[in-house]
Amino acid sequence: MDTIRTPDAQFEALSGYDFSPNYHEITAQDGTLLWIHYLDEGPRDGETILCMHGQPSWSYLYRKMIPLLTEAGYRVIAPDLIGFGRSDKLTTQDDYTYQNHVDWMSSWLTGLDLKNLTLVCQDWGGLIGLRLVGAHPDRFKRLVIANTGLPSTKMITDDMSEMLGQMYQTIPVPDAAMVQEQFAGGAPGAFLYWVKYAAESPSFSVRDVFGILSGIEDEAILDGYTAPFPDDRYIAGARKFPSLVPLRPEGKPDREAGDKAWAVLEQANLPVLTAFSDGDPVTNGGEQAFIDRLSNVKNVTIKGGGHFLQEDTPEPLSREIITFMQDT
Repeated sequence: MDTIRTPDAQFEALSGYDFSPNYHEITAQDGTLLWIHYLDEGPRDGETILCMHGQPSWSYLYRKMIPLLTEAGYRVIAPDLIGFGRSDKLTTQDDYTYQNHVDWMSSWLTGLDLKNLTLVCQDWGGLIGLRLVGAHPDRFKRLVIANTGLPSTKMITDDMSEMLGQMYQTIPVPDAAMVQEQFAGGAPGAFLYWVKYAAESPSFSVRDVFGILSGIEDEAILDGYTAPFPDDRYIAGARKFPSLVPLRPEGKPDREAGDKAWAVLEQANLPVLTAFSDGDPVTNGGEQAFIDRLSNVKNVTIKGGGHFLQEDTPEPLSREIITFMQDT
């Protein structure tokens, strides 16, 4: 695998992001050495919160929450997934697979020997993070699940997957405006437009993604989110992620892996907080699967938040996490 690393100069003087970098090296399946960057803030003897981001964000997403959580006495660890933030990036889309992401983060998790974790996960942070719980349940104490999901064969049957695969072929390659229009209209195939835009559109832009899924207008904040991607050589991971959601027939092995993770979650009986926002067009209603299938769930709605609720509503989300941890 060919790798590239965003120059450190890209991360200087970012708005609200004044944290010291930490790195851990892992070895990929083909022997490639990969650096995973992570933040490690707060008291070392405090309970540890593992904050996992999604696409196309990075640990910058948690910059407003980290001070709130550390002031409450917690240690906060926030990694950048491979392909994002200050972590190494692969230059070829096909080198990114769902299973590779899980394996890379498993190596990081066990390499740092992190234990007694409260997982906070959103977007792909959930698709990967909940698979980590399935593989290493003894390392986790609680789960905070926000604006995410865990695909399985129960959620996406073979017949449904076949239909989605056929539908995908009929969708024209959209631009950002078309994707936003689909999400705004609540079209059932809107997510497939998003997949095709990220994978195939020549006009794909990380900055435009935040235009589709957030109301951020502050250019300094947008500069922070796009800092890891100084040019198109760095965005293969961001482009690939939506295609890795195992909706189509080729994703069945990942749906079956999701089944195994669900089985562990159902048996582990960990305390769970579902904290979905009321304004996310991507995961609206996604909390119901966790409420229905897990037995130890507290559900709250984070009002006023969009897809990136850590950005939109950091204080109420942090308050709910702190209360949940104190109560459990």
